[in-house]
Amino acid sequence: MENPIAKQLEALLKLQAIDSKLDEISKLRGDLPEEVRDLEDEIAGYETRIGRFNEELKTLQETIKQNNNLVREAEGLINKYQEQQNNVRNNREFEAIAKEIELQELEIKILKKKSGEAHLKIEAKEEQIEQTEATMTERKKDLANKQRELEQLIAESGEDEEKMQKERERRVKAVESRLLKSYEKIRGNAQNGLAVVSVKRDACGGCFNVVPPQRQADIKERKKIIVCEHCGRILADVEDIVIPEKVTKKGLKKKEAAAVAPVETSVEE
Repeated sequence: MENPIAKQLEALLKLQAIDSKLDEISKLRGDLPEEVRDLEDEIAGYETRIGRFNEELKTLQETIKQNNNLVREAEGLINKYQEQQNNVRNNREFEAIAKEIELQELEIKILKKKSGEAHLKIEAKEEQIEQTEATMTERKKDLANKQRELEQLIAESGEDEEKMQKERERRVKAVESRLLKSYEKIRGNAQNGLAVVSVKRDACGGCFNVVPPQRQADIKERKKIIVCEHCGRILADVEDIVIPEKVTKKGLKKKEAAAVAPVETSVEE
């Protein structure tokens, strides 16, 4: 009967091998994908800022327009009051109208002052828009260059990556959901992306801490999922070390040299 744990560990090892190859492709691309995303976000921020500036310009221009209308209304009232002054019957009516004229003249001054301030704000906003657009143009050039570099790298490794992604999808189906979730979590926390490793030279292949012999024996049996007590990585296998046989000065292996060594004989005198 097939060992289900051994089957899961084998599936995890194959999945890890694919993910490691995908990680290598990502490393070849370096920080380019992130740089492209950052530039895209930066440009989007500039576009949002320019849009906000234009809305503020529109509001300021509308304020100036309203102020101009109010100034014309006030000037119309002043003309009306001045005509009324010519037909007053006493000083009290004359002074009352004069006061209204004075109030309208003060209102005109206030409105014109507000319009002047709005014009200054418009000039400042237009300058900000011009500077932001210039910066955005430069960033768009940088983005175009980075995108070309990234597209070239993707073209070089895209076919292999696509094949590995399809293979990964196939391998993922062979892993239990609970185990796959743990695998993804460990990978996310590991700097080198290794979640499943083998024991090499009596040490964990991820953190290189020593794995005791008894634990190695348990790993070889593959009867349960065993993790490194130091780094938490899944220990799926133990690699046996093949020690090459030593060679003598004459180029013969020790056991071969022993086999052909001359036998000492005694000579009768």
